[in-house]
Amino acid sequence: MIAPGAQTIWQAFSDTAGRYPERALFNVLPETAAIYGIDAGETGYRAAHDRVTELAAALQQAGYGPGFRVMLLLENRPEFFLWLLALNRIGAAVVPVNPDLRHAELSYMAGHAEPSLIVAIPNRCADLAAAAKEAGLDAPVIAPGDALPAPGTAGPVALRRDADGNPLDGAAMEAALLYTSGTTGNPKGCILTNSYFLEAGRWYATAGGLCALGEDGERMITPLPIFHMNAMAYSFMAMVAVGGCLTVLDRFHPSSWWQSVAQSGATCLHYLGVMPSMLMGAPESPSDRAHSVRFGFGAGVDPKLHAAFEARFGFPLVEAWAMTETGAGAVICANQLPRRVGESCLGRPGPGLDVQIVDDGGNVSLTGPGELLVRREGADPRHGFFAGYFKNEEATAEAWAGGWFHTGDIVRREADGSMFFVDRKKNVIRRSGENIAAVEVESALMRHPAVKAAGVAAVADPVRGDEVFACLTVEGEPGAALATEIVGWCLTQLAYYKAPGYVAFVEALPLTSTQKIQRRVLKALADSLVGEPATVDTRAMKKRTAA
Repeated sequence: MIAPGAQTIWQAFSDTAGRYPERALFNVLPETAAIYGIDAGETGYRAAHDRVTELAAALQQAGYGPGFRVMLLLENRPEFFLWLLALNRIGAAVVPVNPDLRHAELSYMAGHAEPSLIVAIPNRCADLAAAAKEAGLDAPVIAPGDALPAPGTAGPVALRRDADGNPLDGAAMEAALLYTSGTTGNPKGCILTNSYFLEAGRWYATAGGLCALGEDGERMITPLPIFHMNAMAYSFMAMVAVGGCLTVLDRFHPSSWWQSVAQSGATCLHYLGVMPSMLMGAPESPSDRAHSVRFGFGAGVDPKLHAAFEARFGFPLVEAWAMTETGAGAVICANQLPRRVGESCLGRPGPGLDVQIVDDGGNVSLTGPGELLVRREGADPRHGFFAGYFKNEEATAEAWAGGWFHTGDIVRREADGSMFFVDRKKNVIRRSGENIAAVEVESALMRHPAVKAAGVAAVADPVRGDEVFACLTVEGEPGAALATEIVGWCLTQLAYYKAPGYVAFVEALPLTSTQKIQRRVLKALADSLVGEPATVDTRAMKKRTAA
């Protein structure tokens, strides 16, 4: 368990390494090792502690220290966590990078985050160097194992200060700057402190119920990306909290999933809704129950498959709700009995969490549907939450208007306290666990010379939850050839999952009197056009192409 006195990620890890030096911290399966070209096998707590100590000393020797930021593009490799721990030990912060981002996205991120060093896998160093140059950023780019250069000119931009100008350290120090899609185009940088990570580990280790963790050697497997809070904060910190072992796959491979689960010895796993759907589509096999898993933790399982999945594979899928911004400060989790299986139930708010449901006029409703507002009970309503949006105090204040965090999610609540997700108030598309800002996609589409106007909405997808649907007015001849050209161009500008999966050419977009898109009308229009012959299905073009 993470000791009450721990102030940093490093301190929590070091304490666990002292108690369980011979236990495994990381496990790399042969399939993942072959894909990444790294060694398979386990890394123990003692060995990881020694490597982190060596790297931290080298970083300090090169001139890095408190408040410096380092961008990391290391995919789902254990190396990411070693850099996180080493930088945390010297008071520096990490900026995780999604390897699927394209040049313009990388350039924006580098310029906004102002890292003093960028560390990437060797075949992406040139991409990051070009992005940094485009952003006018003086930051060296290296691969793990390269000699450490002196810091770039950005300096300690992550050194947070109190109202009197004094540096904040310990639990209040920035540990990571995590970018998440918002509703206004460019992603926002969420400042995540040491406290954010520590509380995530404490929450998971003490959640109990169906997702109870013990301290006798838990083993977790996840295919989710390390550059998201789920794997970086919850999975990693949960294992640190209980002295467990984390197996991170490069991604989800349906055909070899149960083999990986069995090989890892996993006692628990993390999932997204796309995974149960794919697994239930496979023929039944003796390997369906050839595992040691006690529970899965995640979100978005198809309610029609929920009970059938649990009956077939022999463990509960524990649905939960949280956001990058809320961290462990506001988690709703269906880990307690009785359960509402197959009803898209998020569970009931746990102790210490204060919730409100408000309608469009700001009026509080006991049942909803309405926007979910959350905060911690007690003197510190932001405890466990993110510390704010970097360089965007206005957005931070807006999110916390009235002393509550406004989630942008529409929910309803029943008499027993159970919460149910209804819709998203914010104009965000949720595809296979990735948040996509419709405005960002529209902005990219509008840069294509043939596009006169673009409106983007979410439409239902049986596997990925949402898919991106683009309504376009264009110059030229509408049709499959133009749709393919536009989406192909979009794939050079944005990460593949953000590109339109459907394109429909329309005479005009539904606009307000002030020429703003009527989002609800657009959503209804997109839903009605999905099955129309004139709608071009471009989903097959959306493939992960980043090296």
